Amino acid sequence: MELLDRSLSDIATTIPGASALLRNLKLNFCCDGTTTLGTALAGKGLPSHDVVDQLLSMASDAEPVDWSKEPTTRLISHILERYHARHREQLPELIFLAAKVERVHANAPGCPLGLADLLRNISHELASHMLKEEQILFPMLGGGIYPNGPINVMQDEHEEHLQAVEQLRQLTNDITLPAGACNSWKALYLGLQTFVDDLMQHITLENYFLFVPPKATSSNCCGSCQ
Repeated sequence: MELLDRSLSDIATTIPGASALLRNLKLNFCCDGTTTLGTALAGKGLPSHDVVDQLLSMASDAEPVDWSKEPTTRLISHILERYHARHREQLPELIFLAAKVERVHANAPGCPLGLADLLRNISHELASHMLKEEQILFPMLGGGIYPNGPINVMQDEHEEHLQAVEQLRQLTNDITLPAGACNSWKALYLGLQTFVDDLMQHITLENYFLFVPPKATSSNCCGSCQ
């Protein structure tokens, strides 16, 4: 299949680095995941040639996985190892760095006051969300059961996570460093961008692949389009 005919969710979850490229182009692969790359680029008035070349270059060094064709149990294992475990590592360090930056640079222009508290809340909510998936939903999905109620609850919580990410972007000027930022501030914002990219990929894999019964298609938006 030509890249322009592939969906944003497929590209973001199979080509390493593609999610950052799509994000920079303001192409929302999380909520508009079923939209094809060609349609999305045309809607933004963006030339397709350069974007396709960049994606092909990224894909040439990768071994992409078509998660729609993989066993559900393999996708669950991937999500647990690649995202659940990583989020649990990322957030404590981000909270530490945010608290340090706020404490040391409280009076500096652009200081993200309130970021540490926001990250603590994100950490709490995400920990609860992941635990429910691990203890309740994932075992059901692994057994071939796709319960609408629990899936809808998880998708609603995905929306809440992405609303929190929008708050994070507002506090950090879209995760943009001010002039003269110290090394801790730089490390914080680099970590924030990595966390946000990971979370977007995590949610996309669940909404458009894991939560979709085999041979079905998904048009469900995670609800953060506003």
